[in-house]
Amino acid sequence: MSAQPAKTLAETAAEFGLKPEEYDLIVKRLNREPNLVELGVFSVMWSEHCSYKSSKKHLGKFPTSGPRVICGPGENAGVIDIGDGQACIFKMESHNHPSYIEPYQGAATGVGGIMRDVFTMGARPIALLNALRFGDPSHPKTKRLVSGVVAGIGGYGNCVGVPTVAGETNFHRGYDGNILVNAMCVGLADADKIFYSAAPAPGLPVVYFGSKTGRDGIHGATMASAEFDDASDEKRPTVQVGDPFAEKLLIEATLELMATGAVAAIQDMGAAGLTSSSVEMAGKGGVGIELDLDQVPQREEGMTAYEMMLSESQERMLAVLKPGREADGYAVFQKWGLDAAVIGKTTDTGHMVLKHKGEVVCDVPLAPLFDDAPLYDRPWTASPQLPRLAAADVEAPADYAAAVVKLMSSPDMASKRWLWEQYDRHVMADTLEDSATGADAGMVRVHGTKKALAVTSDCTPRYVQADPFEGGKQVVAEAWRNLTAVGADPIAITDNLNFGNPERPEIMGQIVRAIEGMAQACRDLDFPVVSGNVSLYNETNGAAIPPTPTVGAVGLIPDYARRADFAGMQEGDALVLVGTTVGELGASMYLREVVGREAGAPPPVDLALERKIGDFVRQLIVSGQVTVCHDLSDGGLIAAATEMALASNRGFALQPSGSVAPHAFLFGEDQARYLLAVKDAGPILAAARAAGVEATVIGKAGGQELKVQGLLSLPLAELRAAHEDWMPGFMEG
Repeated sequence: MSAQPAKTLAETAAEFGLKPEEYDLIVKRLNREPNLVELGVFSVMWSEHCSYKSSKKHLGKFPTSGPRVICGPGENAGVIDIGDGQACIFKMESHNHPSYIEPYQGAATGVGGIMRDVFTMGARPIALLNALRFGDPSHPKTKRLVSGVVAGIGGYGNCVGVPTVAGETNFHRGYDGNILVNAMCVGLADADKIFYSAAPAPGLPVVYFGSKTGRDGIHGATMASAEFDDASDEKRPTVQVGDPFAEKLLIEATLELMATGAVAAIQDMGAAGLTSSSVEMAGKGGVGIELDLDQVPQREEGMTAYEMMLSESQERMLAVLKPGREADGYAVFQKWGLDAAVIGKTTDTGHMVLKHKGEVVCDVPLAPLFDDAPLYDRPWTASPQLPRLAAADVEAPADYAAAVVKLMSSPDMASKRWLWEQYDRHVMADTLEDSATGADAGMVRVHGTKKALAVTSDCTPRYVQADPFEGGKQVVAEAWRNLTAVGADPIAITDNLNFGNPERPEIMGQIVRAIEGMAQACRDLDFPVVSGNVSLYNETNGAAIPPTPTVGAVGLIPDYARRADFAGMQEGDALVLVGTTVGELGASMYLREVVGREAGAPPPVDLALERKIGDFVRQLIVSGQVTVCHDLSDGGLIAAATEMALASNRGFALQPSGSVAPHAFLFGEDQARYLLAVKDAGPILAAARAAGVEATVIGKAGGQELKVQGLLSLPLAELRAAHEDWMPGFMEG
């Protein structure tokens, strides 16, 4: 047999995800062909995951500053001022492709990676959130993926000792071939002790510390920037392996190192590992960097320079220390039992120079790697406008009680107790409200103060699919509303933009219009974007996921004694609906789960009204007049009332509106609405009139039945069984 001809570098570049014209551009930038190490470095830094080459043009539309913003996008995480000299640092990021290939490790390392983004800036992680999207429950892979992802999130977060306090989980056939695992971390730091990644000067030592480097995760960033196909399971070796106990040591060592004053700049090794961390530190600082790869702590024998630079082994950090402070660093690393080594120095050359076994194996200018990757203004087409659906266009249920049971036991609406009971929600002893307690946002005390942070993650993919602009607005408005509903002042968001292949104009149109809708809502609600992540190419064999631009949001509760949840409904309480009901059924849960159609335009989002009503409700909570509040979203009024009943173990009797068709009144998903439970509705209604806000008493709490006059009477116990049984039944069945 004749030997196979050796691959050309151009052919290898294509395997690394580089287009022919991108390879030609590398040759032009270098005035020569790259070697294999240099090609690997370029391929990861120019990947979609690291360079945002398809989205950067549009990400600039987001507002990123505000009176409480200390640091916006561009660093490892966003930083906001929460008063009293304290800062909150937070970010959300995806680990979609790895979690589909190897669900346990993919999800676990997603949690570990997002925590490193937060503590590398000087913050102690205090809360975790997640946003999970799985395929149809009937798909043969779904159950295994759910089981692995949930175990991975719980296994890592529980071991590190950071509570998982909130999140969301959806199921839809659109995610059959590409699940989404978005992880968010929130941390606390002193506002005057924030650490940044830009190396400040040449001639400083570059120190590696943490776990040893192995061969896991090589080309992970490239894999995250490519579509899946039937052979995707072969990419299993590109999924990293996490060690939460090593991460705990790394957190403590990093924070202690920072406290010594020895750190000049610091960066975690995330996507693209040693390559991205060294390029970003040097690039941001406008200096060069020289590394001796022989000094890198290695887990395996015979590792090449290429493997070391592209490995995504977990629990590793890179720091630039102040002159002569190496001994201080080593003392900390030794105390915490971490591998550590001086592996290089910053230079004044503007180049990345890598040495291995006495030879220079890479010498490339940093500018093309750091801030001169090719950027694309990809062509896009707008999604077709879908018609608004009137109540008459959507059939009413023949049996309202059966419709409510079907809705509340559907995969998206059913209890996720099976899932969140696997997460430690109370470690650190500062969790006030979590997924189990019946509140629209997780709440965590700022230790030693009266303050609390409220946190939420939100997206309604079916709205974005139906109308990317209105759906994009709603994503932000929903997060703002969830914070408001607990009495928090919304401050800022992080985003995780999950879409399909941007090279397809219809997908690029979803990206552009969703960003524009989100940006409009951020501006109108004074809710800036301070960090984020873009995850594209989420498709398999050409089938894209539903557009899923997820928002993670943080708000401040000045005094956590004055907060609201929806679990405190008492016998005889009046139920007050705040906001205007038209009965929007387009793209609704009722339409999809009960009627069996996915059609129509989503409910429009009036941002001025959203703000007016939200500010009114928040003031009722902060002033102590309201302690039970729930925003209206998926499933409309009946779903919100039912969730309050389940959380409070108390029934209700509702009176349908005379001006809206009964099924539209109960199941419509009009925005900017809240349901309150109060002892005396009089003062609330008077305050609403004075504020020019629509508010109506629509029923009363009490008993053990859910009643809607003339339409349904349903024992609470019967509904609870259906609501609670779906998830364990699915996982055990």
